[in-house]
Amino acid sequence: MADFTGRRVVITGGAGGIGVATAHAFLSAGAHVLLIDLDEERLSAARETLAGGSRVVTFASSIARPDQCARALDRMQGALHALVHLAGVFERDPLDPADHGVWDRAIAANLTNAYDMAVAFARRIDRRVPASIVLASSVAYRRGSGEYAAYSAAKGGVVGLARALSRGLAPDVRVNAVAPGVITTKMAEPVIAARGEKMLGDIPLRRFGSPAEVAGVIRFLCSDDASYVTGQTITIDGGLTNA
Repeated sequence: MADFTGRRVVITGGAGGIGVATAHAFLSAGAHVLLIDLDEERLSAARETLAGGSRVVTFASSIARPDQCARALDRMQGALHALVHLAGVFERDPLDPADHGVWDRAIAANLTNAYDMAVAFARRIDRRVPASIVLASSVAYRRGSGEYAAYSAAKGGVVGLARALSRGLAPDVRVNAVAPGVITTKMAEPVIAARGEKMLGDIPLRRFGSPAEVAGVIRFLCSDDASYVTGQTITIDGGLTNA
């Protein structure tokens, strides 16, 4: 297992299912983690679950503006090693010309804040030590989702952003993305309830993924084992998009 002893890792959306699993993966490898999330109550619960003591720092923020991103990152003292950006919103898109709200929120909370966090992070690294960014996309960018058009577009933008930043921040920072499929988190519960059986039939592995399976890939991408991997999007979907 990769060693992250003494390294500082920032996880947005840190109180969510994948966020907590990712924090656990890094903590088990010796890292210090900063969990950022909008929900202070869920952050407290996550910190208690992780039982990481002083190696876990939490900060409640919407990271909706560049200054908020900077303030959140400054909660972690010292140079940063990795940013894992999982924060986002997942809303059904009514495709209503009179209501631009879903589109605006999807772009702001899935894509714009990824850009702002990455830019702020790049100014807080030690350039003598390789750093890493992992952004969360989704299989929705590959397959498209008729009910979640704005979300699909935003997650496609995340892939383009990862590719661009992998060039713009090189060689100091490696930048990659992950594109999870159906993962057993609270966010996916409505989708699983509505059409879970049909979806299982389309997944070659015949099951949904777990948060820990996403976290393992994220930790790999931030590790020295992935030192020659950048600009890539790793799909974690049980074979769904290859079926």
